[in-house]
Amino acid sequence: METAERVRVFWQPGCTSCLRTKEFLTRHGVDYESINVHGNDAGMQALRELGARSVPIVARGKEFVFAQSLADVVRFLALDIKLHDKLSPQQLIDKLDLVLAAATRYVRQIPAAKLEQPFRNRNRPIRMLAHHVFRIPEAFVEAMQERRELTYELIMQPPGEGLRTCADLARYGEGVRAAVRQWWKTYPDSGCGQMMDTYFGRHRVHEVLERSAWHPAQHARQLMLLLDELGIEPDGRLTAEDLAGLPLPEKAWDD
Repeated sequence: METAERVRVFWQPGCTSCLRTKEFLTRHGVDYESINVHGNDAGMQALRELGARSVPIVARGKEFVFAQSLADVVRFLALDIKLHDKLSPQQLIDKLDLVLAAATRYVRQIPAAKLEQPFRNRNRPIRMLAHHVFRIPEAFVEAMQERRELTYELIMQPPGEGLRTCADLARYGEGVRAAVRQWWKTYPDSGCGQMMDTYFGRHRVHEVLERSAWHPAQHARQLMLLLDELGIEPDGRLTAEDLAGLPLPEKAWDD
């Protein structure tokens, strides 16, 4: 393949969809150039020249696709691949509830002195990671209730000043968990077949719900990894059975 047409993947450490995308392409034998944009001015400039401002991005020449949906990647690269079967919406809600409960427990275990420190090779405070676990499904519910686009800005909304401590973040997580349950209780389309607009395209609610479940699940795995590295046994580990059916990356963190 000529250099100009070689597949490029723009990513950054700690990004759940980035890791999943790279693992997916590698598993299916797709040769690609890996471009880590974290702290890489040239990589970030190349990303912006495409017209993109978030990762993961899969590009070929001047064309690109948001890689939050593997189905979109498969179509973009014209791959002959059958993707996984999705869990039902009710199963996804049940998995998400389990994940949010676990993440709330893990957040309570993080030493206060570590909250403003980065984790591994990502220059982002652990407090931001902890908040992001809960913000993902909260943003999804907000977009559904307000009938608005699920934007990147909505998902990446930073924690407010009222979310400074582990106790603050845990209470916030409990509130999000309750909000998800309440939304689902009153949502009329149990099959989630309606379409919704997102920053990575127009998709069925079912697909966006799946992403809103596996994405925080992956970050919950990262919180377990963090606790392990601090020598703290996670309070009630999420097991393979707990997470079965969610399209997670194999690894918890991309080094």
